[in-house]
Amino acid sequence: MSMFSLQGKRALVTGANTGIGQAIAVGLAQAGAQVICAGRRACDETVAMITDAGGTASAVLVDFADPMAGQGLFAGQPIDILVNNAGIIRRNDALDFTEEDWDAVMDVNLKALFFTTQAFAKAVLARGAQGRVVNIASLLSFQGGIRVPSYTASKHGVAGLTKLLANEWAAKGINVNAVAPGYIETNNTEALRADVERNAAILDRIPAGRWGEASDIAGAAVYLCTPAANYVHGTILNVDGGWLAR
Repeated sequence: MSMFSLQGKRALVTGANTGIGQAIAVGLAQAGAQVICAGRRACDETVAMITDAGGTASAVLVDFADPMAGQGLFAGQPIDILVNNAGIIRRNDALDFTEEDWDAVMDVNLKALFFTTQAFAKAVLARGAQGRVVNIASLLSFQGGIRVPSYTASKHGVAGLTKLLANEWAAKGINVNAVAPGYIETNNTEALRADVERNAAILDRIPAGRWGEASDIAGAAVYLCTPAANYVHGTILNVDGGWLAR
């Protein structure tokens, strides 16, 4: 079997209804995995993209606004791969940021991620198997950003949890890593791309000279799930067009 094959593996991708999550789900299926697409909205389009190409996919509705909503996802079905992509963002000046916006983002982006991953790991270890976790971090796991205090805090937390969980689980057969997307054309960045000045400033700094596409993230995430990444633990893989190297 190819070191880049996921044949026979079953993966669950959160936030798989659109954008980066959708691209990762499709990429995992192309590598041979059976994919469960989880989202707070229907993932019918993603499932159709996979099945129309000859892959195997199903969908489940989960709203991670309840941080414990993922607890039952791993009962009764062996899942080998978890991709924690679900996330939200709220924008406002730090002086005006509300507790509601703080809690909403932290619950989905960090608390739900931890407890969903915990449930996954318990299920993997209970059956004596091996597993892969890929978290979706951000450039704002390393930088401060502007007007997104809870998002920045949550993504710093994702990077930290990725390392902590790798430290605890690497010897148990569970690889935990993260991908940190740069500026990608998704719903979350629509406001930035619509701002002429911010859009120009962002493009001016990206060595690749373009915004990324969701498919640019998929390849990195799929790699971290394959046998090719067997000895990769606790890494945050930047896929940013060279932004952080600038």
